[in-house]
Amino acid sequence: MSRSDDTLLLANVSRRGLLKGMAGASALLLAARWDTGLANEKAQFGAGAMPGGWADNPNVFIRIDAQGTVTFINNRAEMGQGIRTSLAMVAADELGADWERVQVEQAPADQDKYGNQNTDGSRSMRHWYDPIRRAGAAARQMLAQAAANQWGVPVSEVRAEIHRVVHPASGRELGFGELAEAARELDVPARNALVLKPQSELRFIGKETGLVNGELTKSHPKALDGEDIVTGKAVFGADVDLENMLYAVIARPPVYGAGITSVDDSAALKVPGVKKVIRIKTAEQPAVFNPLGGVAVVATNTWAAMEGRRALKITWDTAAAGDNASYSSDAYQADLEKAAQSPGKVIRQSGDVDAALDGAAKRVSATYYMPHMAQAPMEPPVAVVRIQDGKAEAWAPVQNPTATRDGIAGILGIDRTKVTVHQTLLGGGFGRKSKPDFVSEAARIAQEFEGQPVKLQWSREDDIQHAYFHAVSVDHLEAGLDADGKATGWLHRTLSPSIASLFAPDPKHKGEFELGMGFNTMPFSIPSIRLENPPAPAHVRIGWFRAVYNLPHAWAIQSFAHEMAVAAGKDHRDYVLELLGPDREVNNLTVGDGWNYGEDPDLYPIDVGRMRRVIERATDKAGWGRDLPKGRGLGLAFHHSFVSYTAVVFDVEVDDAGQVTIHSADIAFDCGPQANPERIRSQMEGACVMGIGIALKNEVTFNNGVAQQSNFHNYLLPRMPDAPKEVRVHLIDNPDDAMGGVGEPGLPPVAPALLNAIYAATGKRIRRLPVGDQLSA
Repeated sequence: MSRSDDTLLLANVSRRGLLKGMAGASALLLAARWDTGLANEKAQFGAGAMPGGWADNPNVFIRIDAQGTVTFINNRAEMGQGIRTSLAMVAADELGADWERVQVEQAPADQDKYGNQNTDGSRSMRHWYDPIRRAGAAARQMLAQAAANQWGVPVSEVRAEIHRVVHPASGRELGFGELAEAARELDVPARNALVLKPQSELRFIGKETGLVNGELTKSHPKALDGEDIVTGKAVFGADVDLENMLYAVIARPPVYGAGITSVDDSAALKVPGVKKVIRIKTAEQPAVFNPLGGVAVVATNTWAAMEGRRALKITWDTAAAGDNASYSSDAYQADLEKAAQSPGKVIRQSGDVDAALDGAAKRVSATYYMPHMAQAPMEPPVAVVRIQDGKAEAWAPVQNPTATRDGIAGILGIDRTKVTVHQTLLGGGFGRKSKPDFVSEAARIAQEFEGQPVKLQWSREDDIQHAYFHAVSVDHLEAGLDADGKATGWLHRTLSPSIASLFAPDPKHKGEFELGMGFNTMPFSIPSIRLENPPAPAHVRIGWFRAVYNLPHAWAIQSFAHEMAVAAGKDHRDYVLELLGPDREVNNLTVGDGWNYGEDPDLYPIDVGRMRRVIERATDKAGWGRDLPKGRGLGLAFHHSFVSYTAVVFDVEVDDAGQVTIHSADIAFDCGPQANPERIRSQMEGACVMGIGIALKNEVTFNNGVAQQSNFHNYLLPRMPDAPKEVRVHLIDNPDDAMGGVGEPGLPPVAPALLNAIYAATGKRIRRLPVGDQLSA
């Protein structure tokens, strides 16, 4: 394989100019690499700054057989967001493939070959859209060159059409399958020789299925694996079934960091089918992605393993867990709320907040609480590992196959090149399956059974009680209003344990990436602002949960802005538009955010104009300001996260018994260019329902370090009656801006919008999530 090292050429750059246009979707010509100076600058940001970076070699991602079947090699985890179809669709559109002749294959863990494979941070499309389009364009041009070579004509005389290459002058044509072998022998074109298709020639990208003149158009291709999923043919982690397989479950310490004093496994070994009981070393803290420890029971079937686990008699050493053994949710909440009344580490400051608050005509203050939550994907963690001849092979539903590969290598003490990880479909992820501790557990057990595969299965109880929990949070806010209700001062203290406690000694303060999730990036134009972060220690494993710290920050800020509007006696929409101030672009560095989701702050500023537009679109579509009957109200919230913009309006009714009925949700969303609008709508709809669960139901509490919820009877999720009767998604296309994230940014404004609507319907302000029975009290 060879590739030219030419420098970058660009055409049709976006409005942000040449530098910004390099990462945009509007460029038609793209080069092999940046020149040295630019490469050093740009490597700080985006896909190139991720471990493994990106790849765009068509021979890595696209395979065409002699029959013309196009196989797209997908390098990102499919967990319901549709990325296997979306990325294949981008490649197929640029290639010119007939969608009925396209299939998808999942790449194994190999970051050196496939680029970064960690599916998190809503990065899959925004980081891989350009490389995959380039791969498709390169493959198309290689097919065209192969045809030109065979016909003995200049390549400029041939044209690639849908699944064929034609020579208009002679009427000759060859199918992709007939050209594939010869095309593979050609050099991959340099990036500066690639010409992407103009918008007018795209069949799939940016298109939706819909009604045109009363007729259904089918411009959007069907999901590649949709039929297999709904008919039960698709392979998820739990579906992996290998010959001579054993099955295992683990009794894990009930308290994070607890050890084992003694184990009596005599009764477990008498359970029919149980083969062996294995002690697993307790993870040192911080645990990272290592097994928690405990006792594994291995059997000939899952039921026998679970019955064997039930028969174990274990005495746990909770003293080894230190302060974690006395961790209580109620006491911890009280401690955080007390700490929130005192100054903390100053994160951002402008003006004199104390003077603004002391001199205010009216002062507003509130404290908001969000509990721990578990990701609770519908498919609990599961993994199959087989160890043979010094090598390991794993099958698992993981978001991060590279970390999985490294974890197995570390547990077994072998080189990562001797580990193969097959990434199955995920039955949900939400950040839980970015942490592959469960695969390392399976590898540790498989050590005991050379050559025999072992499937480790987590139960729902295992999943909820031993999650990497979403951080509990307390946010305290104060604002000063002048005689006209205009904000003059804003004080915000946020307290949460940090995910950094999972990887290093507990810092007790949020890290830069956590503060950059809507806290120090708060876009309101207020003369005096002070943002503080008092300490909050971690007592459980804290991990990624969809949208992460954007959730508590949006919950607090958007609820408090509504309280300010009420105190000022003004319409909520009008008030927050005034708070935002004039249209402008705010560079993240100017507000102390050096993270910006890993993206270039010049390409991805905080654009107040875009924020205003999603607010205006959502409120207009919801009929903001219309008269509603008693017990019914509209609620608004908005948020910028993962370099995209979302606003949500709920129409809610609350009856005398406190029962909430959601009549409608209007969601306006702006992620810049839209590759697959249909999947964007699906993500917004899913975020809406998940956010309703966060607002009304989700909560994990602890007593003496032990999670008190265990299954869906007490870790509550939204059911059909909780969902809106109608969800309307309003997409705002900004093709000249850089592409933003989609999977997570729909979630943060949902809970505050719902609670603001509940206030509008009832006059009752709720500041503690979940709502639970607070409306009926």
